[in-house]
This record gives sequence, C-alpha cells and structure tokens, in this order.
Amino acid sequence: MPSTAPRDVDLLIEARWILPMSDGLPTLEDHAIAMHDGRLLGPWPQTEARRHVQPRRVVRLDRHALMPGLINAHNHAGMTLMRGFADDLPLMTWLNEHIWPAEAAHVDHDFVAAGTYLACAEMLRSGTTTFADMYLAPEAVAEVTERTGMRVQLCTPLIDFPTPWAPDFATGLAKTEALLGHYRDHPRIFLALGPHAPYTVGDESLERLGDAHRRLGLPIQMHVHETAHEVEQALTKDGKRPLARLFEAGLLGPHFQAVHMTQVDDHDLAILRETDTRIVHCPQSNLKLASGFCPVARLLDAGITVALGTDGAASNNDLDMFDELKSAALLAKGVSGNAAALPAMAALAMATREGAKALGLGERLGRLQHDYEADVIALDLERLNTAPVHHPASAVVYAMQSQQVSHVWIGGQPILADGEFETLDIEAVLADTHRYRDAMTVTSSQGEK
Repeated sequence: MPSTAPRDVDLLIEARWILPMSDGLPTLEDHAIAMHDGRLLGPWPQTEARRHVQPRRVVRLDRHALMPGLINAHNHAGMTLMRGFADDLPLMTWLNEHIWPAEAAHVDHDFVAAGTYLACAEMLRSGTTTFADMYLAPEAVAEVTERTGMRVQLCTPLIDFPTPWAPDFATGLAKTEALLGHYRDHPRIFLALGPHAPYTVGDESLERLGDAHRRLGLPIQMHVHETAHEVEQALTKDGKRPLARLFEAGLLGPHFQAVHMTQVDDHDLAILRETDTRIVHCPQSNLKLASGFCPVARLLDAGITVALGTDGAASNNDLDMFDELKSAALLAKGVSGNAAALPAMAALAMATREGAKALGLGERLGRLQHDYEADVIALDLERLNTAPVHHPASAVVYAMQSQQVSHVWIGGQPILADGEFETLDIEAVLADTHRYRDAMTVTSSQGEK
C-alpha cells in the first residue's frame, strides 16, 4: 500500500506535555500538535509528527505544557474600569449604592470599549481565549473583541428598568435581534440573551424572553440564586424559588446558563438534572461579596455541566482564570468536606471543554483535538513555583501563576509570543484606563461634598 505524503501545514508545536482535555485522553508527554487554516491536526508523538505533516514553521517548547485556551464563561468586561471602585461591600449595597450610580454617570460606548480593551489584555495575558460577556453597550464589546482576535459570547443586557443601552426589556430584545443580524455568521462573535436576574425581570418579560429564545435560537445567560437573600425575597413575594419560576416559564434547558447558583436545595437539583441546565461557577466573586458557595461537587455528582467564570473585575478583582481555577478546586473540597472533590483535571475541564459545552460551543472549542479550532496556550512549568512537575495538571491548578503563559494562539493566529503581545498596544490601553480612572475619581469626590 503506497505511503501518504506528509501534509503541508502552517505550524507544528513540539511540547514537553500536552493536556488535550478530551474525554479519556490522558496527559501526553513529548508530543506535537499542528495548526493549519485555523484548525488543529494531531496530536502525535514528536517522533511520528513529521510522517504526518510538513510544517512551514516549528515552535519547540521543551519546558512547557500545551492546553486549550481557557474559557471564561461569565464576565462584565466593561466593568474592568471599576476594579477596586467599591470594595468590601455586600452585593445589594455594592449594586444599588455604588455600581448602578457610577454606571449612570459614566457608562457609554467609549467607556465600555476602554474597559473591554483592558479586560481583553488581562485575559489574553493569563491564557483566556474565549469569554462570555454580559454588559451595557454590547456593540462596543463586539468591536473590541473583533480587533483583539478573541472569541466572545455576547449576552445582550435585558432588564426591566431603563439602562444606557435600552429604555425597557422589549427594546433590548429588538436591539438584540438587530445585533444578531450583523454578527450572525461571525466566526468569533456569538450572541446570547442576557436577562439580568429573576428579581429584575418580571413575568411579562420572561414570556417575551422565551418567545425570543424560540424564535432566534439564542442561548440565555442569567444570574440565578446568587444569594440567599434573593431566594428568600422571591419566596416572600410569590412563594416560589427563582429557579422554579424560570422552570415554570419554560426557560430552562441545555441552552440556559445559570450563573452563580450558590443556593441549591433538593428540588433545585432535580430541576437542574431534569432540564440539563448548565451552571457557571464564579467562586472568587461569590466569596468577595459573601454571596455563598456553589455546591460544585454535588452538582458534578448529579451529572450537571459546570463551567467557570471570573465575573467582572469590579467584584473579583481580577480576570485571571488560573487564579479562579485554584479557588474553585480548593473551595469544592472545603464545602464538600472531601479532599478528593474536584481534582485538578476536573477543574481544568470546567475552564476548557465544560465551559465550551456550557456555551454551546463544545463541538469547536475546549479541546486539543483534530479539527477543533486552533485556540492553544503554552505554559512554562519549569519555574521555581511549579518545579518539580510530577503531574502537569496539578502543577497548573495548584501552583501556576498567570505570568507563566508564554504563548497564545486563537484560530491559529499568534496573539502572545514569548510573553509579548502581537495584537495589542498596551501603553494605549493603560493610557485610556488612567483617563477614565481620573474622571471617576473627580465625580466620586464631588458626590462626597
């Protein structure tokens, strides 16, 4: 039988370790993976790779682990300009007395664009290649992510009271449909419906939401059961837990991304299992706002998909998914009382393939697998804080620092190389950041007089 000639490809990466994050495929040592036309080929043992491909360029990373780009399944990128603006406060005080007034005073298209540039730079530098965003001025978020090369699930802001984006819920839906017409076939920008929370969306709006989901085919992301107070308030108002209300409205399912879920009783768990609703866990934000603890181990034992998000930098205060990974793994053990809960590889899955699955992108993203999108990050593990490497997944989850991300490719395009940005002017990003900080400082000082 005649041998097949090696295929010409754009790039071959030879690495010390590869974490494919594919079901049943373990960590690979001394393997290589190729990129061509934005897609992955392989992986293969390094000794066999040249039988399959003839690369135009080779990158050899003898100290590194390769893994899929991280997926931050919940963020408010424009709010990065509010990092540290209102710290050490409970959620409703933080929102009502600080964040919402600041948004009314400052937020417009340019503010959101500047905050999103800062957020994208931070996320890329720490290995995130895809994020889900729920914030005002989604057009600005789309423009910035298009320029930076990132992928985004754009959750349009839908809420019952007026915002800088829309005066009411119905107008927000109409603007969502118009935005969908613009980005429907975009390879890196995906739309979703982003109703804020059950306590800010009434029954009539929930009905409109369901109609829009069925008509447009868009997923839904919503803050649900973020605090015990939210649940208690709903029970007092209409005798229903918020998740049950969403279930009765016919909104739950594999298309629904319930963010936070710190309050889960047996009935909630049964609903989540029955509907295959996806959960987005934001451990550091929940800890900082004293919102509660998502019972991750219990959810995973029930077969429920759990993704990972940072939430916004105003309530975290960083967008570092490796930091979030460690918090998630440790918190799961503490909450469950089981040191074996959420082991390192399962935590990594939450930030990669499970995040992709939660966003409805599991057939394209989240794995280093043949014909998947070439979203790849390289991590230098031969550093003082991660050496010696007995188990790469454990080193990444429990000891790695985000500065160890040396390379980032998205769709095969180099975004970060040897720790330096290929697509972003960081000095310009910081200059805009400081300008808005100064404006917010002046406004805040005037308000105190």
